[in-house]
Amino acid sequence: MTTRLLNILTGINRPCEPSSGSMILANDLYHAMPKTHTTFLGREPVDQAWSAAFDQLITLSTTKRPHGPDFDPYLEELTREVGALIEKTRPDAIHAQYLGFALSLAFTRTAGSIPIISIAHGPDVMAAERNEQERETLHEVAAASTAIVAPTSALADRIDRLTRRRFTDRLTVIPWGIPLSSARVRDQPPDGTGPLSLVHAGRLDDNKSTITAIDALSLTDHPHHLTVIGQGTLREHLEQRAIELGLRNRVQFEPFLPRPELWRRLPNFDAFVFTTRGLEAFGLVLIEAQAHGLPVAYSDLPSVREVLGSAGVPYTPGDPSSLAMVLDEMGREIHRHKDLTKAALNNARRYDITTTGRQLRELTLRVTS
Repeated sequence: MTTRLLNILTGINRPCEPSSGSMILANDLYHAMPKTHTTFLGREPVDQAWSAAFDQLITLSTTKRPHGPDFDPYLEELTREVGALIEKTRPDAIHAQYLGFALSLAFTRTAGSIPIISIAHGPDVMAAERNEQERETLHEVAAASTAIVAPTSALADRIDRLTRRRFTDRLTVIPWGIPLSSARVRDQPPDGTGPLSLVHAGRLDDNKSTITAIDALSLTDHPHHLTVIGQGTLREHLEQRAIELGLRNRVQFEPFLPRPELWRRLPNFDAFVFTTRGLEAFGLVLIEAQAHGLPVAYSDLPSVREVLGSAGVPYTPGDPSSLAMVLDEMGREIHRHKDLTKAALNNARRYDITTTGRQLRELTLRVTS
């Protein structure tokens, strides 16, 4: 018996490079999805190594414009371009990444009878919770979708509430994953107590709340060291805050690292610090850290708690003193640290990208049938 080949059209309205969790996920996901032909719509510039996961990559030519007076003409032009590409590629299904963003709207307005699976990533839900116009566009995409995918039940529930429970039966949870086979574990884990070598990786913005980790270091009993990896609008502010707190020698800032380089570095640290204080859809970097044997101190958010369970140590989101207590406990109790390392590795095994790809393919097969 032969397995049916699926022709999928998808895309993210950004430069085609591994610049964010959603772009990295898309690259991993469609590479891992069996028996599919994937056409991906994105923006210049194109990272050729990154684009190898897709059978075809098409860069959009419509000039991108944000919400405002020019948004409606932009959306109309983008919709015409996307409609022509749908006619050309004739997909079996469309995967609309991000609920309510412009490319997803263009998909919904030109798909015709082609089934749409919309996939929530988090920023789309946050935007809809803040802004009525964004909420209306999310609602339009949800209404046009045969299925709506969220990576956690916590995010699915937020979408359900945003859409006033109108599309509950379309919501399905498919956890995200990473290519676990590429991860390696530290050869010599810590064998004593004392200061920890900590790492934080991600965007440096208000929601990611990296400042919580920096402030926490000024409150710890042990002189833990923190390496902050990433770029963002708050980089200079965070550097200045570290200097103000007398932490110049204990906080090191490094730019965004491509995943291969980040993964090479992760086993050199003792623990990972996750500081998001608002909505988090899933937290791929948490699984990346755990797959490399790092215990995780995490802000106690619903989606993160769902992903990590007892395999991490929670603290109150945005509370430096709560995080400081957790870090000192990790540094004092070596047996606890070893238990957390074992729990981290076991938990990471639940989130292989091949499972994500298989589940999304099965869902796509069902909606196209």
